[in-house]
Amino acid sequence: MNKVQFLSRWFLGVVLAGSLVVRASDSLPRATPASANVDSARLLEYVEALDSQVDGMHSLMVVRGGKVIAEGWWTPYEAKTQHTMYSLSKSFTSTAIGLAQAEGKLSIDDTVVSLFPDLIPANASANLKAMRVRDLLAMSSGHHAEDIAKFDYQSEDAVQQFLAIPVAHKPGTHFMYNTPGSFMLSAIVQKTTGQSTLAYLQSRLFAPLGIHDPQWDAGKSGINLGGFGLHIRTEDIAKFGLLYLREGEWNGQRLIPKEWIQAATARQTSNGSNPKSDWDQGYGYQFWRCRNGGYRGDGAFGQYCIVLPKQDTVVAITSGVRDMQKVLDATWDHLLPALAGKRNDKNHETESKLKEKLANLKLRTIEGDAVSRILQDISGKKFKFADNSENLQSISVEPSKDASILNVEVNGKTYRLECAPGKWSAPRKFVWPGTNLENSREENASATGAWNGNTFTAKIAFTESPYVLTLKCDFSKDRMTVDPEFNVAFGPTKKPQLIGRLD
Repeated sequence: MNKVQFLSRWFLGVVLAGSLVVRASDSLPRATPASANVDSARLLEYVEALDSQVDGMHSLMVVRGGKVIAEGWWTPYEAKTQHTMYSLSKSFTSTAIGLAQAEGKLSIDDTVVSLFPDLIPANASANLKAMRVRDLLAMSSGHHAEDIAKFDYQSEDAVQQFLAIPVAHKPGTHFMYNTPGSFMLSAIVQKTTGQSTLAYLQSRLFAPLGIHDPQWDAGKSGINLGGFGLHIRTEDIAKFGLLYLREGEWNGQRLIPKEWIQAATARQTSNGSNPKSDWDQGYGYQFWRCRNGGYRGDGAFGQYCIVLPKQDTVVAITSGVRDMQKVLDATWDHLLPALAGKRNDKNHETESKLKEKLANLKLRTIEGDAVSRILQDISGKKFKFADNSENLQSISVEPSKDASILNVEVNGKTYRLECAPGKWSAPRKFVWPGTNLENSREENASATGAWNGNTFTAKIAFTESPYVLTLKCDFSKDRMTVDPEFNVAFGPTKKPQLIGRLD
């Protein structure tokens, strides 16, 4: 029996054994910080620093010794709600490649063109022919940024399109962050296993970890996007990090080969030399190296799976922030000292304060008046807009108990949002262009809002993504202006001002 056959039979046994395991609960065990030898006071300082210094935190979970010692969600975000991972998805795609190699489906030393022989361009360059799966994993495929920027993830022939992109450098020699390359890794999983990346990981990763109903967006090609598009919960991130911290073992079963964990999280490519940047510490196989001896998967606008082997700790974070380094700086400045040892707290006062703080976290709301005098003149009246890039058609406002109701007509459908000062409404469906690739998909959103004279400001948080939309509405009796602005975006955050007039 050769090595490939052995690994294939070994892995089949692991999958079958894992499918027979029945657990009383899929949740991670909980423990107090003190029982995990963690300084509660400094852990509280960490939470307070994130809350006060970072505008846009959504969730935090700290796992030490395999147990959750701190967890909190900033209202309106909830533990039960999935959150889009953006590029944190890449680390899951990498895992699928590692598992496929363990099963003998592929080798990371396979050339990419050998896996898609019928899609190779007629004038294939030597660099394209030399590109290996490991080059895609390590972000060293040889592409230029301006060339991959033209890649269309939604195309039916996305794989062929990727293979037609010029390869400027010899693969393996230049680091260049390449999300289309991560898409190709997902395409390779599907080509070699006969299953989408999501389906392939279901029995091998998601089910054994107790990750329920994961979602992964796909393009018209039917291929999961690979580099982004995965939707899971905060605790699911923590479980994934804990699996890597344990070098592939879970509940006594080996899910991922130890050798793959070590290779994927090691420095495979040099990507800078700034000692103060967590984006210059080297890159593995779709994992970033961190300062302080850690590594992480991360996604746009602050989705983190931070693994700290020396401290036996995993940190899971979701957020919507512009400055991602600031979140990591707070982690190093406040969490690392907390993990160095506990302070004597015989009365458990600090742990009580920490628990209270974590239970009462809230995304910043709009403050002001619940109603305005101008509501007497405009209540329920529709202000209509000419055709515009935001597909906004009309807005009306009406008073409610301790709140104002904002009626927003987008794409021919009216959405009713209750906006109160100082608090978030219950999530309900809403849509606004710019929050996702489809540009018109309804998402759950919560709102807060208040009046300041004739100006009504509404803040709308899309609770399954990083996006928060602020609408500043200035009213007169027959005219209004709307200034839309997002907290984060891949392009400009400020949208053009729109002018509405009474119907």
